[in-house]
Amino acid sequence: MYRNAFELLAATILSAQSTDARVNMVTPALFKRYPDARALARAIPGELEPLILSTGFFRQKSKSLMGMAQRLVAEHRGEVPAEMDLLIALPGVGRKTANVVLGHALGVPGLPVDRHVLRVSNRIGIAEGDDPEKVEAQLCAALPKEMWTLASDVQILHGRRICKPKPLCDQCSVRDDCDYYRLVVSRGPDKVRAAGEKGAAGDKRRGRSSRRPGKNDARKVRAPRR
Repeated sequence: MYRNAFELLAATILSAQSTDARVNMVTPALFKRYPDARALARAIPGELEPLILSTGFFRQKSKSLMGMAQRLVAEHRGEVPAEMDLLIALPGVGRKTANVVLGHALGVPGLPVDRHVLRVSNRIGIAEGDDPEKVEAQLCAALPKEMWTLASDVQILHGRRICKPKPLCDQCSVRDDCDYYRLVVSRGPDKVRAAGEKGAAGDKRRGRSSRRPGKNDARKVRAPRR
């Protein structure tokens, strides 16, 4: 629920450790009181914080919102810049937030990577790793720019609805192309267990143990030097 890039930027900052539903409950009153960057730049914490209290971490978010607005006024005439480097220089703005604003409000290709995109892309096998910036680079390299924002949106929705931490593979329309389904789920627990035992046996032959250290093993391990 936003009408311009400023509102989306502020709402995305608020969404950290919160939900879209909660942010959408807060923003109407927030933007009525502070309709643009110039108004928000003049805010004081005692008036701003109660408006965003329910989103969590309201003191830090208040600082980020005011700092962001003040920087926009001082350096960008109150307008949201349409460049990644300029956006991430704003208080409270990282690559994910910048990509959201670029792709959805400014018409600039951007591929936001959140926990859903990380999970879905790794499971399907179209990206590898848990570093959002590296996964973003992999996905962007594999897709034309005009698909970047849509690709992120689709993976986020798929991660929320189907490819959850405990995935609903029986309802998934891409399971035939999914590495996780093909290599883990479709093999069944017995085959997965057997594969694990086979790997452990191989480790043993190579002189490595697959056993995890127990709590009594702590005394056998020297702490590394710092």
